[in-house]
Amino acid sequence: MTGLDRRTFLGAVGAAGLTTVLGSQLANASEQTCGPKGTGAIYISSYTSSGHGLDVAHRDAATNALVVDRTIPGISNASWFDISADRKTLYVTNEDENGQISALSLTDPAKPKLLNNKSAKGKHPTHLSVHSSQKYVLAANYSSGSVVVLPILAGGKLGDVVDLAQHKGAERQAHAHQVVNDPTGKWVLAVDLGADSVYVYKLDVATGKLKLNQQLKLPSGAGPRHLAFHPNGKYAYILGELRAEVTVAAWNPATGKLTASQVVPAVPAGTPGEQYPGEITTSKDGRFVYASVRGSDTIASFGVGEDGKSLKLLNNAPVGGVYPRHFTLDPTERWFYVSSDKSGTLSWLPRDPDTGLPGAVAGKLALAQVNSVFFT
Repeated sequence: MTGLDRRTFLGAVGAAGLTTVLGSQLANASEQTCGPKGTGAIYISSYTSSGHGLDVAHRDAATNALVVDRTIPGISNASWFDISADRKTLYVTNEDENGQISALSLTDPAKPKLLNNKSAKGKHPTHLSVHSSQKYVLAANYSSGSVVVLPILAGGKLGDVVDLAQHKGAERQAHAHQVVNDPTGKWVLAVDLGADSVYVYKLDVATGKLKLNQQLKLPSGAGPRHLAFHPNGKYAYILGELRAEVTVAAWNPATGKLTASQVVPAVPAGTPGEQYPGEITTSKDGRFVYASVRGSDTIASFGVGEDGKSLKLLNNAPVGGVYPRHFTLDPTERWFYVSSDKSGTLSWLPRDPDTGLPGAVAGKLALAQVNSVFFT
């Protein structure tokens, strides 16, 4: 994979499409609820060659269809979002060769305005998160295999990078794919696909400097992509991209250490073809874990046991698109929204709150090279 950006590596070339609603739409759907602190706006990222980049959308309360209202200019190759705790500023990666992070004002959430762009000091930043201190944005540079820390200035603008941690691969080039803080905010975890590792750093909140605390090495070729914490904060679920599996890891917030244990396949044994999982998340009640799987083009649903210690694959539901890079649960957790970039489709599936399982695809939006959906 040396020298290849992740879109080249996975052949993620989106199909052309129009922003029209396709397929069936479900009646008697629940009304959108974004929570008391939500802005109500929905943001969709796409690679700029599609002509979009960053779209603002709303959800039709009767059908749960997403409807694109406008495209925000000046945001190149948008891929990942996060928002400040006060909901006033949106941050987005610009997944370019000369990677940047954009800060946008949400004074009018329906019409975000660019505050500034700052260099990510690396190639193809693919993920970011706002640190729980609200003092920094953390970003992962995929092609450069590094993670960076950018200070948040007055008014939400970003300052220049104050620290950069460079990863080093063994059998393959390092490819940092995600960076988040743990539920306590004391530690920063970076998932690196190329290094087959999860790095745990201590962040000095006063200076923005990172200090390595642990490098959890997974088996060669695992290719970890993203992780998600159980709501109790005791376990992390590490999703492999190069091997379709989830590794359960116990998390000790006192020491900042992960201990890997159970490994669970993300597809049934004998599933034909190559499988490349994309995204992972947990339900708010901690009963279920979900992962998208490119290849079989499904959402894998896992039941959670032993207070988070164990997982069991329940089923794999078709998403109605090709190569589901990303998916999200809406704030009600009654709907999955799935971005399939090769088919250029954004689909939505109902979720049964009792069984936790996805239902059949209820509708689709055609959107070329769609990347992710972010509810505020």
